[in-house]
Amino acid sequence: MTPHKNKIAGVMGWPISHSLSPRLHGFWIDKYALAAEYRAWPVKPEDLAATLRQLAADCEAEGNLFRGANLTIPLKEKAFEIVDIIDPSAERIGAVNTIVIGSDGRLTGRNTDGIGFRDSLAEKVDLGRFKGGTAVLLGAGGAARAVAVALIDMGMAKIYLCNRSRARAEALAGHLGTRAEAADWEMRDALLADADLLVNCTSLGMTGQPPLDVSLEALKKSAVVADIVYVPLETGLLKAARSRGNIAIDGLGMLLHQAKAGFAAWFGVEPEVTEALRRHVLAGKKD
Repeated sequence: MTPHKNKIAGVMGWPISHSLSPRLHGFWIDKYALAAEYRAWPVKPEDLAATLRQLAADCEAEGNLFRGANLTIPLKEKAFEIVDIIDPSAERIGAVNTIVIGSDGRLTGRNTDGIGFRDSLAEKVDLGRFKGGTAVLLGAGGAARAVAVALIDMGMAKIYLCNRSRARAEALAGHLGTRAEAADWEMRDALLADADLLVNCTSLGMTGQPPLDVSLEALKKSAVVADIVYVPLETGLLKAARSRGNIAIDGLGMLLHQAKAGFAAWFGVEPEVTEALRRHVLAGKKD
């Protein structure tokens, strides 16, 4: 009789000690009583390919089955050179955050960040309110790419990309198409007059980073404000938004919801994002 194998997945990044993903996936593994483990591996970009191969061999030697990994900074773009199949989600966004290993050993690179952002919004508001609307996105990195693609799919008519480096915003706007437009960082306050949604996709306001300097004075009271930062959970941006009556959405929901598709692919169970999960993950958060 063949011994039962544990399914192994995890998160890779450099550094990785701050990651809440092991706590998040560990909650689901316990909840659904799975023969599985979710680990964390510190991996430099130049070591990603070799590490994936070595983990597959190590897990097999242990009698386990390596199923794939989440990728965080700075591995999301490096993965394009390594995977065998690039899922359309990763192709559109331009980054890979989830690797799934097939039964044939081939690596598929996916991106679930856009879905995670969309589902975190849907927890709080009716997404129909954004159809034909205008968004202002602060930032032009991988997170902004994922969020912008999600907003295009939700029917946003216009997305302004404000980044401290205008060249990066222009490059992203060119990738996204006619509904996206680059704008100078100095224009961020003025653009809010037309915004139905403001999203901070930068690290500004994160613990250990400079504060985000933006005035919400021109923002409509009906607009939604979201921040992908979740350390601290209540950023200065969200506090300012709540104080003036805007709906404010923190970054933890995106983290929780982006994890669902990878978990299902690796372990064969469609997990739920619940208030109990949120409390469990928050209990492990270090501000």
